[in-house]
Amino acid sequence: MKTQRIKHLSARILFPIGVVAMVVGAVDPLEGSVLILTGSGMVALATWLGNQARSVALYRTWSFAMIAFGVLALFVISSMGGVGGKSGRSTWWLLVLLPYPIGWLLGIANLIAHAIDRLRHRHATLESPG
Repeated sequence: MKTQRIKHLSARILFPIGVVAMVVGAVDPLEGSVLILTGSGMVALATWLGNQARSVALYRTWSFAMIAFGVLALFVISSMGGVGGKSGRSTWWLLVLLPYPIGWLLGIANLIAHAIDRLRHRHATLESPG
């Protein structure tokens, strides 16, 4: 029973910190990529620890995986000298980075939908008699 309470408390702490990290990291998506990656990982972990619906947990995990792949590709391409110019690599190589912004957008859209659902539920509970 105590383990369950620790998991629930961990989820309640990790989730908001992860959301803030995802939003703050977006101020500069290149420099904030590690912050966004960490934040999305925290959100995914909090979802699993909080025993939310399996579909929500899988969605957030896939969003994290897309961000992780894109950030890894960003680091690899940067370490190889980037694209275009004297690097000898076509700008088409930037397509490998697409999972990063797509994963971030999907993650943020899911968080917004989650917030709207919570507000609707809270509003419906306040209006219901008894």
